[in-house]
Amino acid sequence: MATVVPALANLHTETRAFPPSPEFAAQANAQPGIYEQADQDRVAFWADQARSLAWATPFTETLDWSDAPAAKWFADGTLNACDNAVDRHVREGRGDRVAFHFEGEPGDTRTLTYADMHREVQKAANALESLGVSKGDRVAIYLPQIPEAVISMLACARIGAIHSVVFGGFSAESLRQRIDDAEASLVITADGGNRRGKHLALKPLVDEALAAGDHHPEPCATVKHVLTVQRTGQDTHWEKGRDVWWHDVVDPASDSHEPVMVEAEHPLFILYTSGTTGSPKGLFHSTGGYLTGVATTHKMVFDLKPETDVYWCSADVGWITGHSYIVYGPMTNGATQVLYEGTPNTPHEGRWWEIIQKYGVTIFYTAPTAIRTFMKWGEAIPNQYDLTSLRLLGSVGEPINPEAWMWYRRVIGGDRCPVVDTWWQTETGSIMISPLPGVTATKPGSAQKPMPGVGVDVVDDHGDPVPDGSGGYLVLTEPWPSMLRGIWGDRPRYERTYWSRFPGLYFAGDGAKKDADGDIWLLGRVDDVMNVSGHRLSTTEVEHALVSHPWVAEAAVVGASDDVTGQAVVAFVIIRSDAVDLNEDGHEVAVALRNHVSHEIGPIAKPRTILVVTEVPKTRSGKIMRRLLRDVAEHRPVGDVTTLADSTVMDAITAGLEAGKADED
Repeated sequence: MATVVPALANLHTETRAFPPSPEFAAQANAQPGIYEQADQDRVAFWADQARSLAWATPFTETLDWSDAPAAKWFADGTLNACDNAVDRHVREGRGDRVAFHFEGEPGDTRTLTYADMHREVQKAANALESLGVSKGDRVAIYLPQIPEAVISMLACARIGAIHSVVFGGFSAESLRQRIDDAEASLVITADGGNRRGKHLALKPLVDEALAAGDHHPEPCATVKHVLTVQRTGQDTHWEKGRDVWWHDVVDPASDSHEPVMVEAEHPLFILYTSGTTGSPKGLFHSTGGYLTGVATTHKMVFDLKPETDVYWCSADVGWITGHSYIVYGPMTNGATQVLYEGTPNTPHEGRWWEIIQKYGVTIFYTAPTAIRTFMKWGEAIPNQYDLTSLRLLGSVGEPINPEAWMWYRRVIGGDRCPVVDTWWQTETGSIMISPLPGVTATKPGSAQKPMPGVGVDVVDDHGDPVPDGSGGYLVLTEPWPSMLRGIWGDRPRYERTYWSRFPGLYFAGDGAKKDADGDIWLLGRVDDVMNVSGHRLSTTEVEHALVSHPWVAEAAVVGASDDVTGQAVVAFVIIRSDAVDLNEDGHEVAVALRNHVSHEIGPIAKPRTILVVTEVPKTRSGKIMRRLLRDVAEHRPVGDVTTLADSTVMDAITAGLEAGKADED
């Protein structure tokens, strides 16, 4: 397990465990017997959880695994995700409960009750239908973190359309790839959003994505309309017949709309994630199984008391965390939430803590990258605010180091809040591994135990379980309701990507270790996908962006450990001999290439370090040895070079790094 073992040396040093207080345990949603109940009959356990949803046609069949690895859960039942997330609460007398406290980055606010959401979603659903969208159609959503993003997702679900949300930080080219693959007929966007005190343009990127260009000789043929929210008021290009304003079609629409009931296996959404081949994978999730997974885990892991809690997940709705733990999980459970548009340091570094104080947030869910950033800024900043409303903290997106876990618990949680470190993926749909507050004695840095009803193990190269105290590959051993149903339009790729490494087991792509108690510690990616601030990026995807620049002949990209972001992008590039004078323009080359990657993929993919080299290490068959480049990027002794076609390459690269030719942001 050469890809896993090097990370074991950096495993936890904190050995304390924090049992739940008797007061917390007494009121917790999850009680100790939950694991035994699920273990007795896993399928029956999930059927019980599913029955808490509102079904138009109750299901009689729980799991059909006959076409493995494509699962069917609750297949003969019908329901609607929007009906469960919105209508049900209004029907049952909870319409006056606040659904969202929206806080714009400039300081503007909106409060939306479930009744308000009900009205707005019905109007949006009618507007979508007036634009020709119906059940099974795909809709691309490219919006900032504003209420219209949630309303758009729910409106799609209401009419049975399949939404594909694209994070607003992605480039026009990345957006076009996703529109083309899903064959979207409508794009919902905004003129712009607010980011770090500036207006971030979105509509111009949509216009660029839909037009013919360097990567696409023809304009996009599938998109019929672009529905645009006026958020910032900036100048916006308008194409007559295609472009329509939200306020012209949604606001005047009828606020009466009957939700379309769909089969439990009807796709709810497609969400694209990086793949090792460089082309994004369109992962799609069903309706009934996905809702069951996110509602159940949200209630258990966050111990939600919807009548009294104010819950805030800081993720963007463009990622799976936003889908599962802002929109569908919390809303199905009737939660009151905070939705914030901007960044943690705009207009000041205490903005998040100010919001927690303002709204009396009780449950807070964020990424280790953010926590490490706050640590760097210093605890004097959060200490200025009253955070005593908090009663539970969560982390998501990447392994959390014990030091950050302890700081989070002490400084933000006042040494009284349980910390739930959650592991899951876009593919899994919902949380797979997490402590259960009120049940688990939490360990700093460990995700600890599979959720009730979830089968998890750590295996060796042969797929055999490793003993406690050993590391290996994290796998899921049984189907689960919220699992992805495939890669859009490409079942062979789905089977090859997730089920071929260990036959009969879902391989997550992550390394893990079991400690002496059998608890699970995540060790990060073991393939060519980087995890930067909780966002998955393919090394191949970034390499393709680099070599598309006319100066670059070849590029190799690796993820290197980073104290703040978990991993950072490090690029080794070979410049064409006639492109630029490196003796004079080395820094300019790095700046230009960083900006090029940002344009091609998005700012999240911008390399931290660019090292200009004359060659990259390759095997005799021509495969780039990223393992050796990772050694260089992380300042470790270079490993075995016997399989290289030219072993002197690594000497030259190492010498170049030591000579200071690396350019870092």
